[in-house]
Amino acid sequence: MRTVAPDTVPPGRFVELPGRGTTFAVDVAGPPGAPTLLLLHGLAVTGYLNWFPAFAALAQDFRVISMDLRGHGRGIPMSGRFRLEDCADDAAALADVLGVEQVVAVGYSLGGPVAQLMWRRHPDRVAGMVLCATSRNFGGTPHERAFYSSLIAGIYGIRAARFLPGPFHHPAAVPTSRQIEEEVERGRIAPWAIAELRQVSPHVLLQAMHAMGHFTSHTWIGEIDVPTAVVVTTKDRFVAPDRQLNLARSIPGATIHPARASHAACVLGSDRFVPSLVDACRSVASRIDAAGGRAWPAASPSP
Repeated sequence: MRTVAPDTVPPGRFVELPGRGTTFAVDVAGPPGAPTLLLLHGLAVTGYLNWFPAFAALAQDFRVISMDLRGHGRGIPMSGRFRLEDCADDAAALADVLGVEQVVAVGYSLGGPVAQLMWRRHPDRVAGMVLCATSRNFGGTPHERAFYSSLIAGIYGIRAARFLPGPFHHPAAVPTSRQIEEEVERGRIAPWAIAELRQVSPHVLLQAMHAMGHFTSHTWIGEIDVPTAVVVTTKDRFVAPDRQLNLARSIPGATIHPARASHAACVLGSDRFVPSLVDACRSVASRIDAAGGRAWPAASPSP
């Protein structure tokens, strides 16, 4: 069984999704019979960048799978329009390939709509949900519009800053666990993060932002019938805490887990975000168990 030490980032591998393309996934075994989390990252980042502070803590109680969404990082290359529905279908296809009957879908920001759509499109595959720093819709407050504009400028700037130091300059390069550990030990996470961000093109980013801006689940969010928890980033200026609370209040039985951090809580506020995330995942898992549900794999992950 693979485990993750607190100072280790687990290795990943490329996974072929039949008829869809090849994505990049991390698959870490938890305790025997543990529920399975499927982590869905936010806009403009990768699975590694979004979730690396949380892998070790989550793997104490769960099997942990993360993936790069299409058009992001090492995910399925874009061949047409970016659609959140395609991302949800990719997530279900990854569960199929990895032999996981049901998952707890854990979505951060952009990953929140993907998780919601995975439940709507593949209800038999989703035993529960954890929704973080996300909403039923992203309707465009001034702060949200400023955030999206800054992301566009930031991605163009990062792609132009090729001269910045960092070990992972080639877009196709997959960092090893030890390489990432060494960068963290040297206090050089910023260059690695920049290298991860370079893998999202401005074109894909614009399409993804457009898809987020037009997403809404308000007409069907109240139909969600699986245990759900919402992690609210209470200092968030880009997905307003009120939006996040409205999401939680719209889902029958959803629990609320505050994290006193900004929209970048998954990395820059991980000391506050990760404990709330773990609590939220445990809350959902306990309610699945109580209802006699099943959110664990039939077999251990392949090496």
